[in-house]
Amino acid sequence: MQIGDLIRRAGKQFGSAPALIDGGRVVSFAEFDALTDRLGHALLARGLDAGDRVAVLMPNGIDGVVVYYALAKAGLVRVPLNVRETVHEHAYKVEDSQARALVYAGDPPAHVEVMITADQLPDLIADAPDGPCDVRRDQDAPLRLAYTGGTTGKPKAVVLTTRSELAEVANFLVDLLPNLRPDSVMLHAAPITHGSGAFFLPHLVKGAPNVIVSKFSPGAFLKAAQKYRATSTFMVPTMIAMLLEDTATAAADLALERLCYGGAPIATSVLQRGIDILGPVFTQLYGQAEAPLAITCLQPWEHTPDRLTSAGKPYTFVEVQVRSTAGTVLGPGEVGEVLTRGPHTMSRYWRRPEATAETIEPDGWLHTGDIGRWDDDGYLHLLDRRHDVIISGGFNVYPREVEDALLTHPAVIEAAVVGLPDDKWGERVAAAVVTRSAAEPDEILEFCADRLAGFKRPRSLEIWPNIPTSPVGKSLRREVRDRMVAAARA
Repeated sequence: MQIGDLIRRAGKQFGSAPALIDGGRVVSFAEFDALTDRLGHALLARGLDAGDRVAVLMPNGIDGVVVYYALAKAGLVRVPLNVRETVHEHAYKVEDSQARALVYAGDPPAHVEVMITADQLPDLIADAPDGPCDVRRDQDAPLRLAYTGGTTGKPKAVVLTTRSELAEVANFLVDLLPNLRPDSVMLHAAPITHGSGAFFLPHLVKGAPNVIVSKFSPGAFLKAAQKYRATSTFMVPTMIAMLLEDTATAAADLALERLCYGGAPIATSVLQRGIDILGPVFTQLYGQAEAPLAITCLQPWEHTPDRLTSAGKPYTFVEVQVRSTAGTVLGPGEVGEVLTRGPHTMSRYWRRPEATAETIEPDGWLHTGDIGRWDDDGYLHLLDRRHDVIISGGFNVYPREVEDALLTHPAVIEAAVVGLPDDKWGERVAAAVVTRSAAEPDEILEFCADRLAGFKRPRSLEIWPNIPTSPVGKSLRREVRDRMVAAARA
C-alpha cells in the first residue's frame, strides 16, 4: 500500500464531504484527491524523478497539505521546513538534504534546480492532466526527511518511509484516536510541519475533516474550536499555558474529546489547571523525530494526580525498554536510557552512517538518548536527556526534575536548568526563569528548599524575559548555558 492509496480511497468513500477547512476555503475529499494527483503530475513534468528530495517552506494552510501529499503520490521525498526557523536554518536543510526542488512562500532561503513559488501552484494544478498520479515505490524507500530539533548541535535528517508512515497511522487509530468517525474534527493550531501534521492522515482515512488555523493564538483557537466543534487537537505545552492564561477559555463551549500534547516537558501545575478547566481530555504523547509521536502515551483517564509526571505506557505495537549503560534491561525504579522498537521508527539518519550505527542496534532497538524509569504499575517516567544530566559532587541531577519544582512556584511560568562549571563540585546547578509577576530570585530559591534535596537545588537563579526555545517549543538548554557562561566571563 502507498500513501496515495489512502487518499484515493478516502476520495471515493467520502466524496463531497469537507476534508480540509482553512478560513473560508473548503476542499472536499474528492477534490483533495484530484488536486494532489494534478500537482503530482505537474511536479514530475518539471523534470523531477522518483526519490528526489523536495523542500517545502509553506505556512499552515491547505496549499501546504496539498503539496505534501502530491509529493507522496509522485514518489518524491518531502523535506518540510518550519516557517519559524531562520533563513540560515532553512538553507542548511535544503543543502543537507540535497534537494532538487523547493516549493516556497515568501523569499527563497536557497536556490536549487527547480524553484516553485506558492503563487505558481494554482496554474501548475490547472494546467496538469487529470487522472491518478501513482508512482509506486518500495515501502522501505524514503517518504520524507524529518529533521531533529538540533538541541545538541546541527539537526540530523531522519529518514521515514512509507512503512513507518503507515505504522504511525495505525498507532494513532489504535491508541490515540480509536473513536474517530466522520463527525470528528481535527483542529490544527500547531505547525503541520511537525506534530500536528501527524494527525492529518488518521482523520482523512476515517472521513473526518481537518481544520487549519494559520497562526496560533488563544482567541483564534477558541473561535475555530467553537465554530467547527473540534473534537481533537495537538499542542505543545507552551500553547497550552497560553490558552489557559486566556480568560475566555474557562467559559468556552468546547467539544474537545482529545487535547494531545507533547514535544517538550509540561509543568504538572499547568496540566492540573488544564484538567480543571477543560476536563479529562488531555493525552500525552512521548515520541521523537526518530520514532514519530509514538513511544508511550498517557491516556485521559490516566491523568490522575499521582501520574501527571508520567509519560504513560507503550503503544500497542511499540516495544520499550529501559537499559543500564552496560546494556542490562532494568526493572521498576531503576534509572537508565529509554530504547524503543517498532515499524514506525526511522530507517536511518540521512547521510550519517556513523550516527545511524550509534543509534540503531542491528535488531532494531533505537536509542532515544532519554533517561527514564518504570514505576511499579508499568508507567514510564522521563527524567531528562542523557546529555543534559548534571553531575554535581558525584550526584546525578536531572534538570527536568528541578524545572518541575521551580514551576510549582505561583509566579514562575517557564524554567530552564543547566549545569555550569564549578571548581569544587565539578558542575553547579543554575536556573533561568520567566515569571508572570514580580518575584525575587532569593525567594524562588528558598521556595525550592522544601521540594529538592540540597545537591539538586539551584545555586543561582536569574529572571529572564524569555527562555530560548526551538521552533517546536523545546527549551534550548545549551543556549541558556552558553549565555550564562559568557556572562560569567564578561
